[in-house]
Amino acid sequence: MTKSFYVTTPIFYVNDAPHIGHAYTEVAADVITRWHRQSGKDAFLLTGTDEHGEKVLRTALGNNTDPKQWTDRLVESAWLPLLETIDINNQDFIRTTESRHKVAVQKFLKQLHDDGFIYQGSFKGNYCVGCEEYKNDSDLVPGTGDFQGQQVCAIHSKPVEQLNETNYFFKLSDFQQKLLDHYEKNPTFVQPESARNEVISFVRSGLSDLSISRSKERFDWGIDIPWDNSHVTYVWFDALLNYITAIGFGEDDAKLNSLWPADVQVVGKDILRFHAVIWPAMLMAAGLQPPKQVFGHGWLLVGGEKMSKSKLTGIAPNEITDSFGSDAFRYYFMKAIGFGSDGSFSWEDLSARYQAELANGFGNLASRTLAMIHRYFNSAIPAPGTYEPADLAIQEVAKSAVSGADSAMQKVMIHEAIAKTWALVDELNNYITIQEPWALAKDEANRERLATVLYTAAEGLRVLTVLLAPIMPKATNKLFAALASSLGRLSDQKIQDSAVWGQLKPGEKVTELEALFPRLDENQ
Repeated sequence: MTKSFYVTTPIFYVNDAPHIGHAYTEVAADVITRWHRQSGKDAFLLTGTDEHGEKVLRTALGNNTDPKQWTDRLVESAWLPLLETIDINNQDFIRTTESRHKVAVQKFLKQLHDDGFIYQGSFKGNYCVGCEEYKNDSDLVPGTGDFQGQQVCAIHSKPVEQLNETNYFFKLSDFQQKLLDHYEKNPTFVQPESARNEVISFVRSGLSDLSISRSKERFDWGIDIPWDNSHVTYVWFDALLNYITAIGFGEDDAKLNSLWPADVQVVGKDILRFHAVIWPAMLMAAGLQPPKQVFGHGWLLVGGEKMSKSKLTGIAPNEITDSFGSDAFRYYFMKAIGFGSDGSFSWEDLSARYQAELANGFGNLASRTLAMIHRYFNSAIPAPGTYEPADLAIQEVAKSAVSGADSAMQKVMIHEAIAKTWALVDELNNYITIQEPWALAKDEANRERLATVLYTAAEGLRVLTVLLAPIMPKATNKLFAALASSLGRLSDQKIQDSAVWGQLKPGEKVTELEALFPRLDENQ
């Protein structure tokens, strides 16, 4: 069976409804997957929800319900609808409360226990329920406001709890050198480079064994340890396994081998250590390959702070899509923020980019090109005449856009891929302004030149629909259907072949195109 290109998002806690920080991660993973599918690969995207642990239990009880009812309701009412809201084309959705996950987790645990990688011991430390993680002193900061005088989690700004437990432990310390060797042999395993440096520094400073269970005397919302049902599995050890439990671990070796190792695992930088340290060590212990790459993106900031429901900075994705649409949502967050870096969101920036880059830029380019083909050539793609230097320059820009965007996407630099593509948008708009097809149309002697200009503009649009399909699937499918339906489906057009000039067939009819990005005053 051929190896598929496998991309994962982290699975998200269901202690609350999703905000745009969650949607940002989902869109990034979806764009990566769509790009490789548009390149002709069999590509598979996994996402899902992390439903065990103390944080979910406390939230459910605080809402006067049990955790299963709480997670069922939130998944159905908020997390699954999110995928439709932002146009995610995932091939599977894993819930950690599913039996396929539970059974596989227990198989994995038993294998590691039988092989001597798990033992029982005691531990005392600072525990952050929000992170579901023991914290080192260096992970804590002085509290403010109600928590003045206390040490709080640097991420959640809430006090940690002192825990003293007898649990089961994974021998993470045994893998310190193996992990360092893996990082050296696979320099792109952790990206971006700043994330890689952070992970290597952390591992070099020394690894402690990891507590992987919680006594049921403390709480019981989790997967039972298979050899001791008085303990449940630590939520992170449970959750990390979703990436292989969803694709057949312990059940379907053929499916597992067709997908694993994952090609890109997209995570937020706050959970990088779990994915770049603990996760590969777990896999090594089980005799499985680590993923090919873990990419830790930055945070979305609102008012200078990380997106958070608890801090009232969380914005629901539909607050944006209801006015701007899913394509604009996807474009904005992938273009405006360097993937891998922190980035600030503002309504003003979103609105300005929508108007300038989508409505006036790409949208207007598409509508006026098709409108002129309708008007001057009775809706038929014109046959080009002799190409002049200005026309050949557009062809070179198209080639450069395709090669540059593809090169950037291979490095998971989504913002750079869009920037390379947008050079063609800008160049085509400039080309039309200079060539003035409306002026050429006034004189029959310029008929051949007019045909060449509009054919060049239409071909440039065809290239753009292919390059932008992974980012803005709705708008590009509408444009391709109006412009190039004779070429088949947009999903069948290969990115690497898109710059081959002359694919539009002269004489083929173009159809009416509604505004791809309506003016804001029309949209509200």
